[in-house]
Amino acid sequence: MEVDEVDPEEAAGFLALLREWAGDPELLEATVKAARERSPQVAELPEEETRRHTRALIEGAIEALTGGGEPGERALRAAERLGSDRARQGVPVAALLDGFQAGRSHVMRVLIDHGLARGIPAELLLESVTRIDAITTALVHRMVHAHRVTELELARTTREGRVQALRQLLHGEPVEPPAPLDGSVPYHCVVSDISDPRAAQRLEPMLVGGPASGLSGLVDGRLAALVTRLPAPCALPEGTPLLVAAPAAPLSEVAELYRLARRALRAALPHGLHGLRHLTELALTTATAAEPVLGRLLAGELLVALSPADAFHRELAETALAYLDHGARIEPTAAALHVHPNTVKYRLRRLHALTGRPLVSETGDAVAHAAHWWWALHAWLRLPPSAS
Repeated sequence: MEVDEVDPEEAAGFLALLREWAGDPELLEATVKAARERSPQVAELPEEETRRHTRALIEGAIEALTGGGEPGERALRAAERLGSDRARQGVPVAALLDGFQAGRSHVMRVLIDHGLARGIPAELLLESVTRIDAITTALVHRMVHAHRVTELELARTTREGRVQALRQLLHGEPVEPPAPLDGSVPYHCVVSDISDPRAAQRLEPMLVGGPASGLSGLVDGRLAALVTRLPAPCALPEGTPLLVAAPAAPLSEVAELYRLARRALRAALPHGLHGLRHLTELALTTATAAEPVLGRLLAGELLVALSPADAFHRELAETALAYLDHGARIEPTAAALHVHPNTVKYRLRRLHALTGRPLVSETGDAVAHAAHWWWALHAWLRLPPSAS
């Protein structure tokens, strides 16, 4: 049965459903989740990287389906960029296809389930699924072709050989240090939240150019580098994504520092940090992020009288955290929160009254006391309102 033979109202309802899905954030997130769960190597990439490509492919495929024709140039370009980017990020084509097929299967199931729930005839759904399959097959062909072309281009370059050696060094595999690395020189290991190959290319000269000689490339989906000198913070453009830099160490030790720097990156990202940050600067954030259950236990003990669903209670917790972050000083805390110093004092008094515990200890355990509060406040502020 052809789509043209069905009732015009049913066909119009089906097209309306497709247009809704084209911008549906829930469909996008569920498709991204399906792709990441199916392919561990895709899951290693930043979630936004997968989301960016998935959004373009969903919109392009639905646009082609509602238009009644073959995939348009927009969808084909999105498929090409996905294949090329994954090749540059070191994701094998098999892993790429695993994630793509999982996402496609999820969209198909949603299409059928929602279509039947809306009373769309099974014949129309079958015809539509067949057309989606043809569209996505064309996208797969374009994606795989771009991946293979990019792999061949990279294999022909000296740079790719060096980047592969960089990956091996950072993974702790035995490898001869490639030029320009020198085995007798200590290097800073730098990891970033940059996964877009084009953005990485723009930042690499700032990391390894001039006196900060070294080697950089995409490792585990993100820009990483080994450099003899760190760039000055003022040399980086405003809004530079988060970079975590480890202390300089021999090449034999960089794998362990790379592992720690990646942990620090994951721990620091929810705090909204950006620009160049030293690994040691993020030590507490990294260590506490590794034990989320313990953080929730601290929050449950110190902040049991507060409700995550209460906006005023959240205001108290945010003020207390800012107070600790600003050395337990009222004036800097007020300036950071853009409130009057008396407001800060009032909120701290209310928090003390509610919890029955001082935020700052005057006994010999002041450091541990403040660290426990800092950890508990961070954990409590991440609780959903329903946790109350």
